[in-house]
Amino acid sequence: MISIVRFGGSNCDRDAKRALDSMGIESEIVWHEDGLPEDTTGVVLPGGFSYGDYLRAGAMAARSPIVAEVRAVADEGVPVLGVCNGAQIGSESRLTPGAFTTNASARFQCEDVHLRVENAETPWTAAYEEGEVIDLPIAHGEGRFEVGDGELERLESEGRVLFRYCDEAGRVTTAANPNGSAGNVAGVCGERESVAVLMPHPERAVLADIGGTDGRGILEGFA
Repeated sequence: MISIVRFGGSNCDRDAKRALDSMGIESEIVWHEDGLPEDTTGVVLPGGFSYGDYLRAGAMAARSPIVAEVRAVADEGVPVLGVCNGAQIGSESRLTPGAFTTNASARFQCEDVHLRVENAETPWTAAYEEGEVIDLPIAHGEGRFEVGDGELERLESEGRVLFRYCDEAGRVTTAANPNGSAGNVAGVCGERESVAVLMPHPERAVLADIGGTDGRGILEGFA
């Protein structure tokens, strides 16, 4: 059972459940105060505005007791995916490296973007080819990925960069970077490749009639 953790302010939990259900992957929405069910086989930290993004996006939710439970099951190899606000929670709780800060534009951005697959040998990218370009929507105000000096090079050398923002032809350029993320990074893995976060929304791109199907391959990491 994939547990989709709902915090006060989550607004993509139902999107995630609908997406997983459409793929035949059993899931349930779990209120954060109730803890993870014993039959949890995967975890989604969904998008939204947990705790109203007060202090910093994801900072307060990262201190909810359920996140300690998520860390514990992640250490056991249970797959964990953080999307948008879930990515912010993942970085704030140190499930994944770096931090997500205010967009370079200093405004909320909601648009479709192109992503280039950087490592096709993880559970989240195995459905794609390295270098493949996929289209996913973004919807965030604090999506700019930042890491310390030398950290990005280390992540690259370890194959932990999953996706980069690019143009339609797969070129990684400043113009194709919607939020100013370091190295155009859109998604990364934690210490384990079974733990990943990304800013774009794969759950909004699983139905051909609504947003396309390019996000299905990411969610197949739970299958």
